[in-house]
Amino acid sequence: MSNLAFTLIVFSAVMHAIWNMLVKGSRQKTVFIWWMFVVAGLLFTAILPLVDEPFSWPGRETILMIMIGAVSFVLYHLLNGRAYHEGDLSIVYPLSQTSMIYVPIWGMTLLGERLSLVGICGILLVILGTFSLQMQRLSILELARPFRDLRSPPVRAALLAGFIYSIGSIAEKTGVRHYPPLYFTYFLVLTMLTLMTVNLCRAKYRLAIAEELRANHRRILCSGPVVMASFLTFRYGLNMARVGYAVPVRQVSIMVGVLIGIFFLRESFGKVRLLSASVILAGAVLIKFG
Repeated sequence: MSNLAFTLIVFSAVMHAIWNMLVKGSRQKTVFIWWMFVVAGLLFTAILPLVDEPFSWPGRETILMIMIGAVSFVLYHLLNGRAYHEGDLSIVYPLSQTSMIYVPIWGMTLLGERLSLVGICGILLVILGTFSLQMQRLSILELARPFRDLRSPPVRAALLAGFIYSIGSIAEKTGVRHYPPLYFTYFLVLTMLTLMTVNLCRAKYRLAIAEELRANHRRILCSGPVVMASFLTFRYGLNMARVGYAVPVRQVSIMVGVLIGIFFLRESFGKVRLLSASVILAGAVLIKFG
């Protein structure tokens, strides 16, 4: 992976961790994310006239990839929300990250990507670090705990979320290969915003929209530029790197999230989390040189 691609994806991971921190501090998280995309969409629209990159309308294949990506990522958030509502974080979180298992497979079979042995080892380390992050102690039984009850609705929802996210990642990679990442990201954000708006038209969200804005307007205004930076830098990095490498490297956001939790949110910190974050970082370094 080139230095520029690696830097862009790591920067995207940092921005990803920051906007997730902002979401965590909100009241109605579904509504907050909608407001975040509203701000990002407006900001995106405002700066596009200032960009020198020539504009062209996307073709049919690109539109299809935008639609697949948008539907996949919105469904990912909805399924994750359902899984977290009914299940434990220590079980749901690792399962929702199983996209890292599928993405390299899709990249090799559908896009013809080839991964080096060092890169594959890096991917495996990132997966191991992600799964061990929520462990209460270091053991094989604890590592397998999320998979023990595959009939549980939260477990199924989390597994489906990870699978759907992997589809969206492949759609993104296909889309930015033949269309500028800037405009692909713009249309992706607008499409996701449209889908989220349809979801928020339900009666239970009507009062929450205004209430969330009043309670967290400063946080919302900050989150828009952050999520836009996260989206843009990842898709530019994705255009330069193999998708099988890009998605695992972005898991550096987990390490950043751990540090944010320690120093800013005053969360409890254990040796397992430190070790897991270190394993993820080691995996990212191997991918960089792989």
